[in-house]
Amino acid sequence: MKKVMLELKTPFLISIVFLFICGLAYPLLMTGVSQVIFPKQANGSLVMVNDEIVGSKLIGQKFTDPRFMKSRPSAVNYNTYTIEEKNEGLYSGVASGSTNFAATNPELEKRVEKDMAYFLQTNPSIKKSQIPTDLLTASGSGLDPHISYESALVQLPEISETSGLNQDELQKIVKKNTENKFIGIFGEKIVNVLGVNIDIAKKIDVVIGK
Repeated sequence: MKKVMLELKTPFLISIVFLFICGLAYPLLMTGVSQVIFPKQANGSLVMVNDEIVGSKLIGQKFTDPRFMKSRPSAVNYNTYTIEEKNEGLYSGVASGSTNFAATNPELEKRVEKDMAYFLQTNPSIKKSQIPTDLLTASGSGLDPHISYESALVQLPEISETSGLNQDELQKIVKKNTENKFIGIFGEKIVNVLGVNIDIAKKIDVVIGK
């Protein structure tokens, strides 16, 4: 028995040491370093307006006000729920992801057609063929904060009509919140929807999120 205990002593001590290093010391070190070097990113890249948090630069939101730019569809509704939905048990908790519908799935076709009809209704100056694909397709995470540059521009006529801002002003706002291709080669130009809507809210003197 004594021999067995002696043989177990070494692996036991190693486990304790690695538990301390990997489970406590390393996470605390990384948290401390990130808070010092990248405090904004470490805390979720939160966006504040008038000392209030209105969202995150990395997480999309659903905007329904006709004066604001619209985001992509989201299979998880950007993980936002009303109090009524939560009380009715429809709140499924923190989540992200897509429906994983195949391209031939009838449910996907129905959802896209519904979103297309709504977009055409709220953007009467736009033809069906002019709607960019990403305005009708949900991202893999369901939390994408960006839309394509083309998707931003196609919304400007309606936003101009409802907000009272001219399209030149809106184009400047879009340009300000546009991220170019990675090193000028990879990906495409994308626009942060929250950033655009914050600037629109400032121009028309309203409080975003209220």
